[in-house]
Amino acid sequence: MEKTITVTSPLLPSLDDFIPYLEDIWQRKWLTNNGHYHQELEKALSEYLQVPYVSLFTNGTLPLMTALQALRITGEVITTPYSFVATTHSLWWNGIKPVFVDIEPDTCNIDPEKIEAAITPKTTAIMPVHVYGTPCNIASIQMIADKYGLKVIYDAAHAFGVTINGKSVLEAGDMSTLSFHATKVYNTVEGGALVCHDEKTKKRIDYLKNFGFAGETTVVAPGINGKMDEIRAAYGLLNLMQVDKAIERRRQIALQYREGLKNVHGLRCLQDIPDVRHNYSYFPVFVDATDYGMTRDELYFKMQEKNVFGRRYFYPLISEFSTYRGLESAQPEKLPVAHKIANSVICLPMYAELEKEDVERIIKIIQCR
Repeated sequence: MEKTITVTSPLLPSLDDFIPYLEDIWQRKWLTNNGHYHQELEKALSEYLQVPYVSLFTNGTLPLMTALQALRITGEVITTPYSFVATTHSLWWNGIKPVFVDIEPDTCNIDPEKIEAAITPKTTAIMPVHVYGTPCNIASIQMIADKYGLKVIYDAAHAFGVTINGKSVLEAGDMSTLSFHATKVYNTVEGGALVCHDEKTKKRIDYLKNFGFAGETTVVAPGINGKMDEIRAAYGLLNLMQVDKAIERRRQIALQYREGLKNVHGLRCLQDIPDVRHNYSYFPVFVDATDYGMTRDELYFKMQEKNVFGRRYFYPLISEFSTYRGLESAQPEKLPVAHKIANSVICLPMYAELEKEDVERIIKIIQCR
C-alpha cells in the first residue's frame, strides 16, 4: 500500500531549537499568567499581523466567547452556517440566538446581500467568517453594521497573515479572533488570539481571560481562565520564524493543484483574489456530480481507498446539527447555496511538507474517474 497522505500535518519548530527555550522556562519557573514568552509572543504577533493589540488565549474558541462578553453582545447575532461549530457554539454559550444567512458561491463567505433582511430589533452584531482564509466583503458588511448600529466580530481562524492591499484583514470590524490549533497555518499546538483596536478594550479582554482579576484582590468581571502557558508561547515564537516559508510552500502546492485539475470537468477550485495575500490554509474543490461523473462522497471514499484522506470541510452545515436545526433561520430552503457547497466540497491535503510527488498522486486519483 502506498504511503498515507493526511489532509493536514502540523508545522513544527525544530526540537533542537525548542530545547533552549524549555530550559529557560524551567529556570524561570514561571509557567503561566502572562509570563516572559507570553508577552514576547503577543508583541511579535502584533508586529507580524500589523495590528495594535493581540491577546493570547489557550485555544481558538475562547476568544470568540470573550469577544462577545467584551462587547456586551446580547439578543441575536447574524452569522454563517458554513463554518466550524465553534463559531456558533460561542453564541450559544453566551445565551445569544444565532441567525443564519446564506453564503456567496464564489467565496463561501457570508453573503452581505442577505444580511439586511435578517436584522430584527434584537440584532446586536454580525459574526462573519473568513472561510478558508478568503476575506469577506468587509466594506459591505461594515456599511450594514454602521447603518444599523451593529458590532462586527470576525472569526478569522483561517486568516492568519492574510492582507488586502498590504493591510491586515484583522483590522476589519470591532474585533477579530484567531485559532492557533495544530491544523492551522500557524500553530501553538492549541491556542488562539483576540485582536482589538484600543488599549482600554485589550485591558478588558485580559481581565476576562484571567477570571476577571484586575489586581490581587479585585475582580471586575465574571471572567474565565483562557490564558496561554509559557511552553506554547515559546513554541509559537519559534513557529513564527518559519511561517512565511511554510505559506510560500503552500502557495506552490496550490498552484500545482490548480494546474493539474484545470481541465477536469465538473471540478471547481477557489482562485486567488487580486491584491490579497492569501495564506493557502486549505485547498477546497467542489464537485458537480453530473459533469464529473461521480458524487463528492464517491470521490471522497475513493481517495480513502487509495490512502489519501481529504476532508468534507464544512459538512454538514452547522444549521443541520441538532442544537440549531430547529431555528427558523436554519431551514434548508433559506440556505440553498450553503447546502449546495456543503454537499459538494472536499478539502484536499495541504501542508508545507507535502511533496510534489504526493500532490501529483492526488491529482491523478482525481483525474481517473
